Order: sequence, then C-alpha cells, then structure tokens
Amino acid sequence: MSELRRANRNMTWKLLAIAAGSFGFGFALVPLYNVLCSVTGYGDQAKLLQKVAAIEHPDYSRTVTVEFLADVASAGEFEFRPVKRTVEVHPGQLFTAEFYARNLTGRDTMAQAVPNIAPSEVAAYFHKTECFCFKPQHFKVDEGRTMPVRFIIDPALPEHIDLITLAYTFFDESSRVSRR
Repeated sequence: MSELRRANRNMTWKLLAIAAGSFGFGFALVPLYNVLCSVTGYGDQAKLLQKVAAIEHPDYSRTVTVEFLADVASAGEFEFRPVKRTVEVHPGQLFTAEFYARNLTGRDTMAQAVPNIAPSEVAAYFHKTECFCFKPQHFKVDEGRTMPVRFIIDPALPEHIDLITLAYTFFDESSRVSRR
C-alpha cells in the first residue's frame, strides 16, 4: 500500500510541475516572441518601428479580401475586436483598419497585441506602416479606445491569393506595470 501511495505522490508532483510549467510558458510567450523576432529579423519590432513612407501604386484590376480576427489570451480580461471584420483592398493601396480594446481588469494595466498573418506565405507581401502591436498599450481602469493598423499589400502578391487573414492575440502584461 505504501508503494502505491508513493507512486501517486510522485505522479501528483509531476503533474503539478507540468501545470506550473505550462502556466509559466503562457506568460513567457510575448517576451519569447520578441526574442525570436530580434534573432531571426522576421517581424523585428525595431525594424517595424521605422515607419516606412508608403508610396501607393494601387493595382485597381485586382481585389484582395482582408479578414480581421481578434482574440484575448486566457490570462487577460479585455474586450478586443475588429471594428470591421473584412475589407476589400487593392494591392498597392494604403489602407487603415481599426480594432477596439477595453480594459475590464479593474486596474490600470499594459497590454500587447501579437499579430499573425495567414496564409504564412503572405507575410512577405503584407507591410504594416503603423500598428498598435508595435509597442505595449497602457490602459486605465475601464478605458476603451479604437486603435489603428495601417498596411499596404505588395502588388507582387501571388495571383492565387485573394484572401488574407490578419489575426491578433491580446495579452495582459500587468506584471510589467510599475506599481506606484
């Protein structure tokens, strides 16, 4: 009987360690993303902050649908959504879309949006010139606001692509808020 009890205790500790590790990994995702971007140069926020002056050369013979998705990480309490779910744009045309976020945490906090573009091959053709995802956003208690993302799709986008999905996950980074 004591052998079974010892085996159960060991299994309990292992499961608790896995749960704690998973919880810690969830909080480490945003910093890990930033490190990955700085190492690979892909999506490097330092480069993205250098807002390139967009020179428009729209291809009016072609239309691409851009779909917007918004999600809040499980550890956060925010209302977060696109103002419009889809837009039709011409490659080469500068476009502004908006997302709405509202702090429901009951305290001042910081939040960071992490983008994802699908299909993945589109990332090289989708250029954001301004985005709320470039830096953490400070929110006061119950504050809500509209946040813009300006982008241009390279006219060299392959012809077979007519739908692009731009998705954001919103993370509460309250652990980084200085307590005053």
